[in-house]
Amino acid sequence: MSTDPARLLLELIALPSVNPSLVGAGHPRAGESAVAAWVADRARRAGLDVGHQTVEGDRTNVLLRLTPSGRIRRRLVLAPHLDTVDGPEEAFRPELRGGRIHGRGACDTKGSAAAMLAALFRLAASDSRPRRTEIVFAGLVDEEFAQKGSRRFVREKLRADLAIVGEPTRCTVVTAHKGDLWLRLTATGKAAHGSTPHLGRNAALTAARAVVLLETRYARELARRRHPLLGHPTVNVGAIHGGSQPNIVPDRCEVLIDRRTLPGETPASVRRELRALFRGAGLTLRLEDHREARCDPMETDPGHPLVRELMELAGQTQPVGVDYFCDAGVLAAGGIRSVVFGPGDIAQAHTAREWISLRSLERAAAILTRFLERQP
Repeated sequence: MSTDPARLLLELIALPSVNPSLVGAGHPRAGESAVAAWVADRARRAGLDVGHQTVEGDRTNVLLRLTPSGRIRRRLVLAPHLDTVDGPEEAFRPELRGGRIHGRGACDTKGSAAAMLAALFRLAASDSRPRRTEIVFAGLVDEEFAQKGSRRFVREKLRADLAIVGEPTRCTVVTAHKGDLWLRLTATGKAAHGSTPHLGRNAALTAARAVVLLETRYARELARRRHPLLGHPTVNVGAIHGGSQPNIVPDRCEVLIDRRTLPGETPASVRRELRALFRGAGLTLRLEDHREARCDPMETDPGHPLVRELMELAGQTQPVGVDYFCDAGVLAAGGIRSVVFGPGDIAQAHTAREWISLRSLERAAAILTRFLERQP
């Protein structure tokens, strides 16, 4: 059984696992089942216990367990996601050149999966098997869309002392990330013929005033709030839909916004402040969630012994935060202390020519191996 993370990653990239919600279930590259089967097969060869968690249809989380020789006193979770976004056909043909591995998922996050599997396989084959610590590898589905895999995982109420969630952090231990709230604003008006606009009430005008308010005054208010690791919350107007043709006064207009949240902010608190903002400006709009599943911010105490130990192995003295949301927020909200860690750079994620350096991949595997070997 190979414990070389580069070889493992090349094989993982060659198995497309595009999130079906992004391309349609019938797409030839859609679904994580082939990757899940590959992970399960390699794990059985390495002598690990293999299980599956049904998420929906044939989409399953794959769960690997390295059980200790004695009674379980501690449990660690390694949690990369198995799905990717789509890309050009050539992105699914992995290529190693110039000290880099190119291909879809190279850094987001099949690189993390390869590094974690390499560390786990090395431990299983060594004499350093923990005596009291169980290690669970949870290959999660659907991170790129609705995080159904991690939400299914936490419903099992598995007790764990720490989850290391795989994302491209350049081998830095991330202890905080922002949350993400999608909201829909709906302005209603009165339709009229374009030749007599004074007989109507233009919903697009109300929506436009709300957009200006969000992108100016509200954005400035958010910029004054500060978190030591995450900076300030943000708002972005991502889409506007309204009207049907130029000669009709629109009676409806929708605005979709992305609001990145800090620890301490909740969907309810954000909705309250937005309603107060619009009310103060004399604007009447309906405000509702555009996404059902919550994406809460995550913040973990960097002083916790396990977190501090991982940071020391990564050569890190200060905690780090990131702007994006990931499965760590779901696991933390479900009661599992979480950090984010993995090889590669988030700047490469979702790009047409995604790549990861061999140096970063091998460093992540080495750090994780040393961390797991230290467990009692």
